[in-house]
Amino acid sequence: MRSKVLRTAGWRAAAVICVLTALCAAIYGAAKSPVGAVSASSAAKEIVIEASTGRILHAEGAGERAYPASTTKILTALVVLETLPLKAKIKIPAEAAGVEGSSVYLREGEVLTVEELLYGLMLRSGNDAAVALALAAGGSIPRFAAMMNERAEECGATDSHFVNPHGLHSEEHYTTARDLAFITVEAYKNPDFRRIVSTRSVTVGEGESRRHFVNKNKLLGTFEGANGVKTGYTTKSGRCLVGGAYRDGMQLIAVVFDRYDMWVVVKGMLDAAFREYEMRDVLTLPEWEEGSERVEVAFDGSGAPVPAKYPVKKNGDRIGTLFVKD
Repeated sequence: MRSKVLRTAGWRAAAVICVLTALCAAIYGAAKSPVGAVSASSAAKEIVIEASTGRILHAEGAGERAYPASTTKILTALVVLETLPLKAKIKIPAEAAGVEGSSVYLREGEVLTVEELLYGLMLRSGNDAAVALALAAGGSIPRFAAMMNERAEECGATDSHFVNPHGLHSEEHYTTARDLAFITVEAYKNPDFRRIVSTRSVTVGEGESRRHFVNKNKLLGTFEGANGVKTGYTTKSGRCLVGGAYRDGMQLIAVVFDRYDMWVVVKGMLDAAFREYEMRDVLTLPEWEEGSERVEVAFDGSGAPVPAKYPVKKNGDRIGTLFVKD
């Protein structure tokens, strides 16, 4: 069980981390990675985050608002998974047939399960699947959007606002790289979400409703450890990508907005983070020093601190645990 720094059984335990003064230059410098010059752009809106701790390993323009396009569907899927059973059957309403943009070509009156529609949503980015799921979960698009905004706030998204489940452009539909990373981290806690977004291809339905979906996420099968998550594009948003990858016990989430070379950029960011960081036991690292930042630690049933994994910079992060008697 994780707990923030607290007093337990007469002790106060805290893990701390020194402020990194040259992280971007060290990890993403042009000498080390082909994305160095790209990341230095003042227009960059990108982030890499370690999922289990929420530690931000790299960020540039991560708090700037952006149009998320179909990466919106990460939040849509999360809300649906927490609202509807996977095996529940949905009769496709007229509103979900013929939705503009990317589609899985749903027909009014046909019946698919929530799980089948989620595959259409996340693998083929079906806007029609998004509408069908939103209506089933929320009763109306405005009501479902309210559910999305409430859930996003719970994820720690402090500068986002969603008005639809698919990401078709609206001036009132926006997020930030940081917010979307936190939303994705929360989604990754759901095993069904992880399973669906890591699927490379699947056949769903029967008879006239039978469909074969191939995942649009080119990271899958081409990048070591890739396990999700979602692409996006509109003329207003530009090309957007949220990419997930897992190596050596570390789950990373990378987000980039409005980049024509999004595949190269995300691969470069993930590779750099995997190269520079590793998961280590915070209780075995060097002792805390004055001026460091405190992080969360784990406690057992008796209140004693227990080892907690934390992403540590391989070439010199100084993280440790300090115990202070009351």
